[in-house]
Amino acid sequence: MSDDVVENDTVAAEVVTEVVDERSDVERERDEYLDALQRLQADFENYRKRVARSSIDAADRAAGEVVVKMLPVLDAFDLAAAHFSSAPSEEAEALDQARGLLLDALAKEGLERIDAVGVEFNPQVHDAVAHVEGDEGPVVEDVLRAGYRWKGSVLRPAMVKVRG
Repeated sequence: MSDDVVENDTVAAEVVTEVVDERSDVERERDEYLDALQRLQADFENYRKRVARSSIDAADRAAGEVVVKMLPVLDAFDLAAAHFSSAPSEEAEALDQARGLLLDALAKEGLERIDAVGVEFNPQVHDAVAHVEGDEGPVVEDVLRAGYRWKGSVLRPAMVKVRG
């Protein structure tokens, strides 16, 4: 009978070993699937963020292209305001109000005007078309045509006369 007990114990030990090995295999497979799922979730989240950024960038570019097409309108308003500045009238006032409304609406969306006189010349935002001698470093003497930035990037540099 002791041989039967030893044999039963051996068989039981083998069965337990097989169950433990099978459980280890199942746990390892579960962990691999969990890792794969987590990587897939991370990849999807990165993809979602990339698509959202791309969509925002495309919308900003499209809006910037529309603003570039409106720059000649702003230039025409500037020329008209300069023309009427010597003779104030109701028409000049109405024109100035329309110009202000358009500039305000575009400024709220991200348009920034580059037309400061007396600032240091910066080739990134200024296009020098004339030069006047002076003692100081290069400084903007006069703005001949305003430049514009759209959400931080220069759409058109300001055409300026430089002193110094």
